[in-house]
Amino acid sequence: MSQLPESSDSAPVRGSHMDGELSSQPDCWERAAAQAGREQLLPARGRRVAVVGCGTSWFMAQAYAAAREGSGHGETDAFAASEASAITTRAYDAVVAITRSGTTSEILSLLTELKGRTPTVVVLGDVESPAVALADSVVGLPFADESSVVQTRFATSALVYLLTSVGVDLGSAVADARAAVAAETPDDLLSAEQFSFLGTGWTVGLAHEAALKMREGVQGWTESYPAMEYRHGPIAIAQPGRVTWVFGQEPAGLREEVGATGALYVSTGAHPLADLVRIHKITLDRARSRGLDPDTPRHLSRSVVLGS
Repeated sequence: MSQLPESSDSAPVRGSHMDGELSSQPDCWERAAAQAGREQLLPARGRRVAVVGCGTSWFMAQAYAAAREGSGHGETDAFAASEASAITTRAYDAVVAITRSGTTSEILSLLTELKGRTPTVVVLGDVESPAVALADSVVGLPFADESSVVQTRFATSALVYLLTSVGVDLGSAVADARAAVAAETPDDLLSAEQFSFLGTGWTVGLAHEAALKMREGVQGWTESYPAMEYRHGPIAIAQPGRVTWVFGQEPAGLREEVGATGALYVSTGAHPLADLVRIHKITLDRARSRGLDPDTPRHLSRSVVLGS
């Protein structure tokens, strides 16, 4: 396993933006939850809602949609913004768009198409971005905006705001996240060949996001599934040197089945959002051990802006 050279004044620490940003998540969550308690900007209970995003924001949309509908607040569907054509042909009462930069082409195109037809709410980090002028309501989280290409605190802070609005229990999330930020990454996780992330209910979105984060930051082989689906084929790749990580509730018998394969099974018992912070930390440590910089992963930019 390669080691990162010692840093110097002329050689900045790789992933330094991501390091500070992921470590600040517990404080950002407290601010986001308090803000959600003060504001009434999201669609009311009983409204039929579509939620959209791209990349990480899409997975946060999936988590919010499952949590909102599961908590009895109304029918809620999540779409990748690039595949959101159904929104314009269905009778949604409101559309919620999640975008860190507020400049992503697909989000701006959808907001433009919906303007004057369907009420829209945008949840964003850059409160001076073009999306502000296109949305009917704006949830601004500038304190959670980021410099790193790889998202951490904006995505989770946006989700904390959204989950707070529908009454999801976040009681232990901040304390568990502080512990996750401080935790050391053991050698078996640094050197693991492959990760499979699993979730149930709203944590399926977290599983998808964890897999994306490690693909972006480490260029690693990762997969993600609803937890009960893992036994319907994907468990075939489990073996020694690989990891199966479960967010939230464990399906009965899964630990034993994965254990029999020789793969490392991880279910921490921490709040699922804090578990995602743990994956952020592991991703950063794995990237550094390989000489990679997750602040600027290959082929990626902070916002996808398509040419005309």
